[in-house]
Amino acid sequence: MYGRKASQLLKEFASSDSGQLTGFNNELFAQVIEECKGHSQCLEDLLRQSQEEGSNNQTSKKADLHGALIHHLSLVRNKRCLMAYVYNRAEVIQSLGWTIKCGLPEEIEEKLNNSEKEYFKNHSATLRSYMKELDIDLGVDMVPPKDPYIKVRVLEEIGDDVILSDQVANLARHAILYLRRTDAEEYISQGKMEELTV
Repeated sequence: MYGRKASQLLKEFASSDSGQLTGFNNELFAQVIEECKGHSQCLEDLLRQSQEEGSNNQTSKKADLHGALIHHLSLVRNKRCLMAYVYNRAEVIQSLGWTIKCGLPEEIEEKLNNSEKEYFKNHSATLRSYMKELDIDLGVDMVPPKDPYIKVRVLEEIGDDVILSDQVANLARHAILYLRRTDAEEYISQGKMEELTV
């Protein structure tokens, strides 16, 4: 049935959690593109055949035009599904650009194809240059915190005597500390710390 693979591609994306990515399905994506090429070729053949026959045989001409319409609508539907798949993945990648300050974690990077990695790199570079030009970090919370300090637990060994904005801290694994929110946010976004609710 026409359009089933494109629909399967979108269902695969929709089945993932909101804001999360599954691996880019290159195989299914390529199959949908091949199906689109097949529809395009059939459409061209049917239209050419209809023009060559002229107005001699109305019943076969109607059948050709109905077949052309089916191929055209299938082609349009497949293209819309491919565009929705790429667009929704791009939106998730954009949101990652706002939350992840430095390079992508390996478990996320392996889910992206090469063009998505390039897109993330360019988007992040543009955000960084814009924030540098304004001299403001637009990635922080829009609601001001009640307290500039938060309680955090270190999940991964970061190091001894790490220099922060107002102190030098020992960021050993499982250490629980009160740090400035601005100092801790970078490590929280990298998954090296977690904020503890007081």
